[in-house]
Amino acid sequence: MFLDYFALGLLIFVALVIFYGIIVIHDIPYEIAKEREHPHQDAIHYAGWVSLFTLHAIWPFLWIWATLWRKERGWGFQKLAEEQHDIHHRMEQLSDQLNRLQQQVDAIHSPTQESSTTHAASNEEQQ
Repeated sequence: MFLDYFALGLLIFVALVIFYGIIVIHDIPYEIAKEREHPHQDAIHYAGWVSLFTLHAIWPFLWIWATLWRKERGWGFQKLAEEQHDIHHRMEQLSDQLNRLQQQVDAIHSPTQESSTTHAASNEEQQ
């Protein structure tokens, strides 16, 4: 008789732990969003409750949605655009520097080539 009540109590305890465990698990994306101060944290929270009715089929998408946002960089696209702009600007500087160096090399070689052709022409005239 005692074992029957013990088994029933254990069954109820396990059912409650599983029930509350599912609720805690479904709330993980909301907790992530709240910690990161996500602008859509309420929507993530409501969608988490909806995911209970879809047997957590949309839960992975909520987790991804919650983790994409970071307070210091937002979605990250603006920083990416800034980095691309900086890289483009740096490439323009390097291209200008390369053109100046090429002009300097041409300036150094052109008097040498002129003097060598002039020297060769004067040698031919002398012979």
